[in-house]
Amino acid sequence: MANGPQSHFADVDGVKYHYHDIGTGEPLILIHGGGPGASGWSNYSRNVEALSRQFRLIIPDLVGYGQSDKPVLEGPRFGIYAKGMLGLMSRIGIEKAHVVGNSLGGGTAIKMALEAPDRIGRLILMGPAGLLAPSTPMPTLGVRQIMEFYGGEGPTREKLRAFLQTMVYDSSFLTEELLDGRIAAATQPDLLANPPLGRGGPPPIEALWKENLAGITHDTLILWGREDRVNPMDMHLTLLAQLPNAQFTVFTRCGHWVQWEKAKAFNALVASFVRGEMS
Repeated sequence: MANGPQSHFADVDGVKYHYHDIGTGEPLILIHGGGPGASGWSNYSRNVEALSRQFRLIIPDLVGYGQSDKPVLEGPRFGIYAKGMLGLMSRIGIEKAHVVGNSLGGGTAIKMALEAPDRIGRLILMGPAGLLAPSTPMPTLGVRQIMEFYGGEGPTREKLRAFLQTMVYDSSFLTEELLDGRIAAATQPDLLANPPLGRGGPPPIEALWKENLAGITHDTLILWGREDRVNPMDMHLTLLAQLPNAQFTVFTRCGHWVQWEKAKAFNALVASFVRGEMS
């Protein structure tokens, strides 16, 4: 597993959280998605160098992922993850931060803004989970692969390879080294005992589209890959219809990992947005 630089641990209400703390400037939290083997560093390794020149990056592993603790989780996940991220902010002395969230991390970012609006600056949401897809049959292929990964015969390299190929538009850069790191992370003994999204059936996440999204008045940048096969692009309509200060950018020839497949454009866009140059 790639740990990267500036690796730290913090205790939040008896749970050990792992995170990276890199750069200086306004705090920018990068929250990863929920796929097998995900972690903060693995999701955002292509963005750290550019963004850490301008911001203080906090890159956590959500509870149940990476090097954070993997206890049995009870209840809807976005509430758990949002509470953990807000607690981590307090533990390391950050009163307010901008937040980037991908997929499960995007739903977590939305929940953080709902629960503690004064602690959130600008929001960047990449293919966030928990929304309604008005014209796409659900669950998607990517969601089914997440649901089935720990079920049946359990995790396999073949399942993971198929999932990662679903995540991106161009699978040619999915190296064996990347697969090695993700399968090692996805098969840690404590994670096998308590998969964060369960062993099958619908993932235990809240229907965020039913919550008071109109109350999220933060400047929000919504990013989506047109070829996203996990959380389909038509989900963005839920956000644009309700968030009063949201804008939307779509990337063509791009799947679920905008920050990975379109890293250079993503880094420039996020930096400009957080600096307030797109308002």
